[in-house]
Amino acid sequence: MKNYLVVGGTRGIGKKISEELSLKGFNVIATGRNIENSTLPNVHYIQWDAKEALHLNAEMQSLDGIVYAPGTISLKPFHRISREEFQSEMEVNVYGAIEVLQKCLPLLKKSEKPSVVLFSTVAVSQGMPFHSSIAAAKGAIEGLVKSLAAEWAPTIRVNAIAPSLTATDLAEKLISTPEKLDASNKRHPLQRIGTVEDIASAALFLLSEKSAWITGQVLHVDGGMSKIRSL
Repeated sequence: MKNYLVVGGTRGIGKKISEELSLKGFNVIATGRNIENSTLPNVHYIQWDAKEALHLNAEMQSLDGIVYAPGTISLKPFHRISREEFQSEMEVNVYGAIEVLQKCLPLLKKSEKPSVVLFSTVAVSQGMPFHSSIAAAKGAIEGLVKSLAAEWAPTIRVNAIAPSLTATDLAEKLISTPEKLDASNKRHPLQRIGTVEDIASAALFLLSEKSAWITGQVLHVDGGMSKIRSL
């Protein structure tokens, strides 16, 4: 029986990944700041904030995969972002991932073909206004992915997914009216924003042996935004 850790596994994309892994019959540890009303089969829930130290109490001998899914959307002009806000973005998106991976590395090493999936954003490659704090943090994640993929090869694969705007509660303010949603849809060559199913499917692929020859990559699941332009 395979074992997976999904950090941020109680909401949005992480919740969908936990659900899909559970439906496949895998054992899942899902962490979240709020674990109330989280009741998926085969899932052990741990309340954890990405800014804190991680303590895994579940009895798990090995980990076949880790998904680090916490994220933030705080869009402000650069001159209005405080040092503390930059620090907060780094704590949730980068330092939390480092904490998890360092704590769980011994468990990954006990698995035959483990896979790690982190999350970036299309804003790293595209250079979008008001995204400086999140792009800086997720840019660090992309560097971490490539470094760890090299350091941990050939045993542990490490990849990232870089979505564009996705319909989750984090993005609620950006798509809160029909007009905002329509404008967001039209910015994408495929004429719609992402769904949690779109992103979860990519994560499940990277966790599976179907991606056994893929490591050190940033997979852009973004409706074409990072590569093409609609006329």
